[in-house]
Amino acid sequence: MNIVVCVKYVPDATADRKFEDDYTVDRVGVDGLLSELDEYAVEQALQFREKREGEEITVTALTVGPEKAVDAVRKALQMGADSGVHVVDDAIAGSDYVATSLVLAKAVEKIRETAGSVDLVVCGMASTDAAGSVVPAMLAERLGLPQVTLASVVESQGDQVRIKRDSEGSTEVIGARLPIVLSVTDQSGEARYPSFKGIMAAKKKPLETYSLADLGVDASQVGLSVAWTQVEDTTARPPRTAGEIVTDEDGSGAGALVEFLASKKFI
Repeated sequence: MNIVVCVKYVPDATADRKFEDDYTVDRVGVDGLLSELDEYAVEQALQFREKREGEEITVTALTVGPEKAVDAVRKALQMGADSGVHVVDDAIAGSDYVATSLVLAKAVEKIRETAGSVDLVVCGMASTDAAGSVVPAMLAERLGLPQVTLASVVESQGDQVRIKRDSEGSTEVIGARLPIVLSVTDQSGEARYPSFKGIMAAKKKPLETYSLADLGVDASQVGLSVAWTQVEDTTARPPRTAGEIVTDEDGSGAGALVEFLASKKFI
């Protein structure tokens, strides 16, 4: 059995993030890391393998992004994935969800050709930068597979998978038969930290690099020029100013607070 887990390299939320001149997010000049929500996807892929003792299961971490995006794959390998695939090509820069799902699908198909099958594709519920939460569905459509999304609990037996999906007022139980595309939430189980042994072992694990040409994708199908949406302008967040201190010596503090909230249209 072969599992592919999709991971994304995102700008560190604590870093000084900015846009490029073409209004795309700068993913090269800032510190980045594996998207936290994708760590849960890696965890569920590894648990799927661990719960099936005696079965030969391979977990492959797949990412699409610039040169530095390979760090996301390396983190997945350190956590326990068996191999990695990094799709990198200058033409991909600025791609939207539609183009990204195309490249991911072609990469999964290439992995399937090499491995003989891909039985499960696991994704995080969303990325921590764009937070679109639509790529798993698009990927399932392109691969012609059922999508079982937003799982907070994942159970499996044989080729049957059952998930629980929590909503505001209820919990849904959904079943499907492999192969499927699965996305998991941050409630699906705490992601493990890479151990020292795992970090050292990751250095010897296979990591392949694909270009668009390797996947049979034409450069005209991806990139900012064919994106369905584009950012036309941005305004930098103004610097934080000192707050206003109200000294309540004569009982006027409450009134001043109400006036402030009203001026900001909070009430």
